[in-house]
Amino acid sequence: MDTLPPADAFAPAAEDSYLANNSSGRPGTASVGADGSLKLKVDEPQIHSEAESLYSSFSSPGRTRFNRLYLIGTTSTVLSVDALKAAIVEAKNGKDIKNYERAVRALAEVAPKEPEASLDTVWAQNLQRNISAQTERLEHELRGYKNNLIKESIRMGNEDLGNHYYETGDMVAASKAYSRMRDVCTTPNHITSMIFKMINVFIERNDWLGVASYAGRLRTTQAKPEEMARNQPKMASALGLSQMHSNQFFEAAKTFLSVDPSLADTYNEVLTPNDVAVYGGLCALASMNRSELQRLVLDNSTFRNFLELEPHIRRAIAFFCNSKFRPCLEILEAYRADYLLDLHLQRHVATLYGRIRTKAIQQFLLPFSSVTLDSMAAIFAPEVVGGQARPTGTMSPFVHELIGLIKDDVLDARIDLEKGLLVSNQSDLRNEVQAEALESVRSFNDELHLRTLRASVLHAGLQLSPPDPERKTGRGRIAASAGKGPRGQGLAGY
Repeated sequence: MDTLPPADAFAPAAEDSYLANNSSGRPGTASVGADGSLKLKVDEPQIHSEAESLYSSFSSPGRTRFNRLYLIGTTSTVLSVDALKAAIVEAKNGKDIKNYERAVRALAEVAPKEPEASLDTVWAQNLQRNISAQTERLEHELRGYKNNLIKESIRMGNEDLGNHYYETGDMVAASKAYSRMRDVCTTPNHITSMIFKMINVFIERNDWLGVASYAGRLRTTQAKPEEMARNQPKMASALGLSQMHSNQFFEAAKTFLSVDPSLADTYNEVLTPNDVAVYGGLCALASMNRSELQRLVLDNSTFRNFLELEPHIRRAIAFFCNSKFRPCLEILEAYRADYLLDLHLQRHVATLYGRIRTKAIQQFLLPFSSVTLDSMAAIFAPEVVGGQARPTGTMSPFVHELIGLIKDDVLDARIDLEKGLLVSNQSDLRNEVQAEALESVRSFNDELHLRTLRASVLHAGLQLSPPDPERKTGRGRIAASAGKGPRGQGLAGY
């Protein structure tokens, strides 16, 4: 069976980025597991939510609820035991034996003396027999429907079989069963239902290109306008999620900002309105300038309904728009531990936070030609100011961060450590304007000279006319007729 990869498995690039941005005492440590993969641990004790409240909004039981519980259990050092116990209960309420085994192994690593840390082999064997029997029954029913040649029965048979494979964790078989529904769908509603089921499978498999592809197909279904309006929030949420996982943060922000508030709790098996507010707000902060944030986010009457669910995101965006960067970054850092426990956001926290911080530094330097390093450190590295004797010395991590931004051509500036200044390499705008004016005058004079020269040549009649094609063919006919005698004979007849 094809199962979801472990929730604590990270791409090496994401882990490297996290380690690079986590050198100043922020919550979370990375370690190398027994299999050689990097694993993230969140050590922050002041998490804003308890284990139950972190996933209580996902009222729909199923794979998403288990995945979130398992991620919290394998990532948080504070909530690991409670989350893994809840994950085991959730797995035993489902049909995926591999999920149950993963949760038991994870609990045995952190709390081996807990009674739930031992594998219930009797339950697993009984469930495996029931799954095999149900699979055989559904396949037998589908063969009977195919023999009867009734499209609706064949569609429902494939749907039931796909749902069964999805619940048991066999995503490859579920994808094949759902895709076979396409040929026997008779109404646009059937096609829409099939597309959403395929999107759920692709999300479980982390196939974000497939999610984007099928989300685009929803626009081409010949559904009624009211049906399209009802499906728009789910479609936009799934598309925004795929764009965020593809690191297309600007496109993801615009997509999340377009989600209709009617989403409510209709898509809890994938994400909630709170997730839309957090994902859309962070992606917008990381990819939009201040004018775009004000116009597209804060002044967006539709997205305001989502921001009311996460008021700290709205405050962070408002502080950024008002150039109050320290309170903005403090709000984000206060919720970093919570976001590191999010199923979809965890792998992007370092990248998003890094881009937001870099944008804040750029915006801070924009109106100045030179800034003291002490004033910048007080805003962007207050923990360094309070914890080091020389917060702006050569060994300061904040100074090394600025050096890295300069080397990457993100900041057009230079550091004067002797005077403790960051000097922008601003060019003289007056000289640039004068140089552009002189260049335009020079090009105008050159063009005027060429036009005057051509007018003089034409006036003097010194131009060379191109050969006339008709005149050339006429001369050829005269020469041909001259070579013949009277009566059409050639010269040889004389």
